[in-house]
Amino acid sequence: MKILTAAQTRQADAATLLAEGITSAELMERAATAFCHWLQKRLPAHSQRPMHIFCGPGNNGGDGLAIARQLHEAGYQPQVWTLPAAQPSADFTLNRQRLPAGLPCHEIQPETLPQLPARAVVVDALFGTGLSRPLTGAAAMLVKHLNQSEATVVAVDMPSGLLTDAPQSPDSLVVRAHYTVSFELPKLAFLLPQNAEFVGQWEVLPIHLDPTFIHNAPVDNYFVNDNFIRGRLPARNKFSHKGTFGHALLLAGSRGKIGASVLAAKACLRGGVGLLTVRTPAVGYPIMQVAAPEAMALADSATDFVTELPDLKPYAAVGIGPGLGQEHATCEVLRQLLRKTKVPLVLDADALNLLGANPSLLKLLPRESLLTPHPKEFERLVGKPARDDYHRLEQLRTFVREHGCYCVLKGAYTTLAAPDGTLYFNSTGNPGMATGGSGDVLTGLLLALRADKRLSPLDAALLGLYAHGRAGDQAAQQTGEAGLVAGDLIRFIGPVLQELTTPLPGL
Repeated sequence: MKILTAAQTRQADAATLLAEGITSAELMERAATAFCHWLQKRLPAHSQRPMHIFCGPGNNGGDGLAIARQLHEAGYQPQVWTLPAAQPSADFTLNRQRLPAGLPCHEIQPETLPQLPARAVVVDALFGTGLSRPLTGAAAMLVKHLNQSEATVVAVDMPSGLLTDAPQSPDSLVVRAHYTVSFELPKLAFLLPQNAEFVGQWEVLPIHLDPTFIHNAPVDNYFVNDNFIRGRLPARNKFSHKGTFGHALLLAGSRGKIGASVLAAKACLRGGVGLLTVRTPAVGYPIMQVAAPEAMALADSATDFVTELPDLKPYAAVGIGPGLGQEHATCEVLRQLLRKTKVPLVLDADALNLLGANPSLLKLLPRESLLTPHPKEFERLVGKPARDDYHRLEQLRTFVREHGCYCVLKGAYTTLAAPDGTLYFNSTGNPGMATGGSGDVLTGLLLALRADKRLSPLDAALLGLYAHGRAGDQAAQQTGEAGLVAGDLIRFIGPVLQELTTPLPGL
């Protein structure tokens, strides 16, 4: 699913009007109908909760007026409030004229802002994607008033004051919505942690914008949902064998952190790898043999940490990092691996910390390597903190272009950056996955998929991210988010991959 810029969203609207031969007011009516259906499912007319719809002078306000009319016709009793404006948009004016006589509509006066009881429902239709500067004057006073109330706030398309694809100035006033109901495609602003307090829970409703325009629109941001990921994992051939799905090598574990290597190994096995060898320090050898008997354990001569790189010839992919430690000898193993390997690499945890602490290693990074940092590890890799979430995304694009690698920035809406700078935001996962070992499971799963030569590097990474989050979602249904542990994810990897496997075509 593509993520359009604010400008492209306006172009998509215009393309739809041209392709269908309809007016902008008719498209506005379509959006209002979708919003009202969404609201009616959650708030029946007989609930009698006070409802206030706040409308700005532009097309977002026009949406709000159309929503008010439709809700009034459905038996609701909303009150409409409009911001004073010398030149409201044409569609605002048209929808203002369409309001029935029995629907109260008031112009907002800063000295007499409406009282909003705690039970009230507020529909924010003040400003949408066209906003390009901070709110001032009466609009700013109103937003401050809404944020101080205890009413439930539902934003139409965008919370007013929030920019679609650019950072806010620190002193900007933005509506703090509990829900944001947007249209057709998600907005970049919805996916960034710094905007969570404004966006709340968000949902995108289809209004059938021109599919040809959307298909042809050049973008560098995508939202990875079920439809986007389907068709990327081929079914297994009846005559497949272990070699078909690759022999992976995992270098992981150190004294006190053998559990990380066990989690990664089990996830790799459940991810469908043909064979798995785990290079572990001697202290981890008996643990690995018992915890993951399906894997071959290759003990290092050192007791507490990995000091030797095995022969790489047998392997289709190599993963390194979970629980590895940052000893000097381990750093040299990583250096040798970067110099010698000719197969795909997956790097996580301490392997990333070693890269960050030794910039010379980054110069050895093979093309199309896959790195999986969390934000702090990524900061160490690039050498400086980000000013905000938008800046971090630009750092991410710069990093992958410079090093020709894939990079997974972990968190809510985990982001995969491809070597050309394209970003893919993952839709699956939940806060219960913010637990120790979850990243080790991801590393093992990605290693299995990178060892599968049927998959491109991009498809392997996308499938791994999506399946990892989906496994977490299924696990949370049984354990609850608070009770979720990393090992729970592993049990659901196989079923999730089965769901995603492309079936044979029907007759």
